[in-house]
Amino acid sequence: MSGETAASLKPVTGAGLHVPVHLGVIMDGNGRWAKARGKRRTEGHIEGVKALRNLVELSINYGISYLTVFSFSSENWSRPPDEIAFIFNLLRRFVASDLQRLIRNNVKVRIIGQRRGLEESLVRLIDDVEAKTAMNTGLTLVVAFNYGGKAEIVDAARSLAEEVAAGRLRPEDITEQRLANTLSTVGIPDPDLIIRTSGEQRLSNFLLWQAAYSEFVFIDEYWPDFNEATFLSVIEAYSARDRRFGGLGAAVS
Repeated sequence: MSGETAASLKPVTGAGLHVPVHLGVIMDGNGRWAKARGKRRTEGHIEGVKALRNLVELSINYGISYLTVFSFSSENWSRPPDEIAFIFNLLRRFVASDLQRLIRNNVKVRIIGQRRGLEESLVRLIDDVEAKTAMNTGLTLVVAFNYGGKAEIVDAARSLAEEVAAGRLRPEDITEQRLANTLSTVGIPDPDLIIRTSGEQRLSNFLLWQAAYSEFVFIDEYWPDFNEATFLSVIEAYSARDRRFGGLGAAVS
């Protein structure tokens, strides 16, 4: 991101441009980007971090309130150990180099996903970045790390079951809202729009509960190629959607 602060960056909107409150992004295609250029997969991950920095700046500039990015899924553990180690070290480097910049830009960071099984130093790093940005009031950057949507729902269901078993909750009091309040995204609105890069058209276990009424845009570009022109084309496509939430929508009288 640039040295500008969030206060100096004014949201930019065009005629008829409707910016989502909450944008979710499945950042896919780092490895294929690298392979297509005869590079190592790790080089694709490095370029992917640069694209993420750019997206955070775009989100601030265009007035997005919440940005959730899928950085490492619980299924990614099946990748080669050296690639996993590289991704984790890249996360450490990203935090070390960008934390002060995020603070200057009034960005609040939340990291969702399982912390059990992670290295203790990595857990301390996650706790530290959340604590140091907790009072920020600008963009909320949600990083889904070691995250899986099914596991998140199972954890919420288990927590509610424990409340019932302890006599603190009646089964009939379990509602959609109560379960939503038990998820790791409590306090965050559901995503209005979810983008996936690289041409794949699936959620891959990302925000399964929260995406019930999200709009989806799938783009062919690999994640490292994501730029402002692509961002604007996605926002324009989203702006043309008629979001009905199960109703008839504005087009029907």
